[in-house]
Amino acid sequence: MITQNITSISESIIDTVGNTPLVKLNNVLDDSHFNLFGKLEAANPAGSIKDRTSLFILKQALASGTIKKGDTVIESSSGNMAVGLAQACLYYGLKLIVVVDPKLNSHTEKILRTYGVRIEHVTVPKKNGGYLAARLEKVQQLLDQIPNSYWSNQYGNQNNPFTHHETMSELMDSLHGKLDYLFVATSTCGTLMGCADYIHENHLNTKIIAVDAVGSVLFGGPPLKRLIPGHGAGVPSQFLDTNRIYDHVYVDDVDCARGCWSLLEKEAILCGGSSGGMVSAVRKYSQKMEQDSNCVLFLCDRGERYLDTIYNRDWLLKELPESKNAFTPIGGW
Repeated sequence: MITQNITSISESIIDTVGNTPLVKLNNVLDDSHFNLFGKLEAANPAGSIKDRTSLFILKQALASGTIKKGDTVIESSSGNMAVGLAQACLYYGLKLIVVVDPKLNSHTEKILRTYGVRIEHVTVPKKNGGYLAARLEKVQQLLDQIPNSYWSNQYGNQNNPFTHHETMSELMDSLHGKLDYLFVATSTCGTLMGCADYIHENHLNTKIIAVDAVGSVLFGGPPLKRLIPGHGAGVPSQFLDTNRIYDHVYVDDVDCARGCWSLLEKEAILCGGSSGGMVSAVRKYSQKMEQDSNCVLFLCDRGERYLDTIYNRDWLLKELPESKNAFTPIGGW
């Protein structure tokens, strides 16, 4: 008779959010003098670290009576937050409207429509603030038009950073308290500042390194065109406190693509653009890190949503022609 060892049974799909694996990345860097780990947030049920954020924000809003079953949640998103909200809203009996821009990839749009999400497109960027500012303006219009609507507001809701106190607790438990460097991609800066606040409040020695996109304004750079969504921002963050950030590193679209292909080729991990950006950021920063230190980066989302872009030969050659000489995808060109 074959017996199966079941360590735990989840009560629902939302109970599987969090407690993601921490994976040793042995091969992605050559001759590394430190230990590199990836927090596999792609293992969340809807596929990204934003599963944590969306679920925590909705739980708090439901518990406080701010929203109830049948109400409408509205959010602006480049993809992952939208999918996380889609799953949680469907579970809790909430309607969802997501405001997106042309950077939303077709795979993510198909996922959202399958969950029954109403999608509102903005097609013209604002002169100041780009597509993000245009999406936020549309959110406000929808809130004024739709009764019993609620803005989950990943850009300003303090439950966004609060979510990641639990994420940090998981990391510290896994590494028995020895976390020397933590690389976090910027966007709303909720994950970044949630981790930074936890480090500050618990008097940890962890150095937090923000990974920002070339063309993002978060650390004072000029706004520039960016192709790969999910990191960086066209408007300042309501959460960012640079006094709690040890350092920051810029990565461009080619860095993201290079890092993604490196993760796939060397570790057999298929992840999205910001994960690739963090791999490249660690590579750029590696000489500043001490011998035998523990370094963690977030593997924020699944790579399937980037099959038409980062992992597509024709797209790379058209949109990022310089990437051909930066790396060689598996199987060659």
